[in-house]
Amino acid sequence: MTTTLDYRDNQPLSAPEPALTLLSQAERGLADAELDSQPAQRFAGAYLAALRAAAALLAVRGRPHRGRSRPTSVWTLLGSVAPELHEWATFFAAWSDTRESVQAGITRVVSARAADDLVRRTGQFVGLVTRAIHGTS
Repeated sequence: MTTTLDYRDNQPLSAPEPALTLLSQAERGLADAELDSQPAQRFAGAYLAALRAAAALLAVRGRPHRGRSRPTSVWTLLGSVAPELHEWATFFAAWSDTRESVQAGITRVVSARAADDLVRRTGQFVGLVTRAIHGTS
């Protein structure tokens, strides 16, 4: 996936403390997932890291106002708040059911290859979000 980030006139986004905390948690969670020997746990850790990175960016850019709306997935919100990350939001949303299965204890749904791929893609995504929040190239 190729993504062009919007730095709003090449200025870094102002990052509130909660966003920086979420980003730090995403980075640590990804590092832990990389070391986990169990594919299902590696997958779940990587997915959670991606969720935290997305939440960090949402904390910086804000949530679109919808009045009294139903709860919305972080991936749906990310696609609307950061359209340049729409492909990433779609990618991670496609794995939501698998994550739910893993959380329910159904670990056979995740192969080592799928877990490794998600860890790799999450690393790319966390890197993009980090650059977007800190305004670096």
